[in-house]
Amino acid sequence: MAKKALITGITGQDGSYLAELLLLKGYEVHGIVRRQSSTLRPRLDAVQSSTELPLDKLHLHYGDLADGGGLVRLVGRIQPDEVYNLAAQSHVRVSFDTPEYTVDVTATGCLRLLEAIRDVGIKPRFYQASSSEMYGLVQDVPQSEKTPFWPRSPYACAKVFAYWATVNYRESYNLHTSNGILFNHESPRRGETFVTRKITIAAARIKLGLQKRLALGNLDAKRDWGYAKEYVDAMWRMLQQPEGDDYVIATNETHSIRECLDVAFGAVGLNWHDHVDIDPRYYRPAEVDLLIGDSSKAHRKLGWQPKIKFKQLIELMVDADVRLLKDQLAGRPILSY
Repeated sequence: MAKKALITGITGQDGSYLAELLLLKGYEVHGIVRRQSSTLRPRLDAVQSSTELPLDKLHLHYGDLADGGGLVRLVGRIQPDEVYNLAAQSHVRVSFDTPEYTVDVTATGCLRLLEAIRDVGIKPRFYQASSSEMYGLVQDVPQSEKTPFWPRSPYACAKVFAYWATVNYRESYNLHTSNGILFNHESPRRGETFVTRKITIAAARIKLGLQKRLALGNLDAKRDWGYAKEYVDAMWRMLQQPEGDDYVIATNETHSIRECLDVAFGAVGLNWHDHVDIDPRYYRPAEVDLLIGDSSKAHRKLGWQPKIKFKQLIELMVDADVRLLKDQLAGRPILSY
């Protein structure tokens, strides 16, 4: 019998790639989606339009991490073998504007899902999407599983709560729970409000004459950027281990936003200095200046290593955005790459 996996956040970047991976591995995949006025889900459409995936094994259910009773009913009905909690209000800058909502979904939502599992009385393997933003004002360089957290945003604070809730349920109720402390991971399916995708699609739009200027905030912030499609494989590997544990997933390289601009605009033959403006609105009240992860534990215990490095990743994203925009201009069907 095929394993059953439940994914929250299945319509997001990571959720769509994870759904593809699990379907290819023969899983029956269940995803929770929020009821919205629009049914457009471009990332998931890319999965559902595939001719290579067993789409009869993909099932979507309406639900919300803010609805504990609904989660209990869904978990009870699906009886999953694995649960991947990827849903969150995940935009760091926006979390300063909507702190209460961010905490309710990102922190308390994780707790509601863990409680739903406990209330139903099953013991699926549980993955929590933790974040490098938890390190914030970093205490060690690079950051490992032993580095203390110092969150610098409501989003990061919420993720710290969810991290420790996941550890607590592992220790208190003997559940197989794991935290993946994922450093920044990008792809052509990244939301356009996140800085890397904002840069790559702007470079493509400016090259094609569809946009003139790009406004950004702090260009000196440094991040450890990897490829999302590789990072969901690490999530799956965590839940195949004999016991739950916590892992940093990163490339162990750091690059600035300036470097991202160099690569992205260079890929289309432009100089970013001619097109970029600094806008104070995009500065965070408390900045995270440097993130670089030490994923040696994941290398050792999971056999996981990143393959796509920074320059190749950004060029891959720019190329996908150029193709996406050309499809739009030509009136061809638009799917997320």
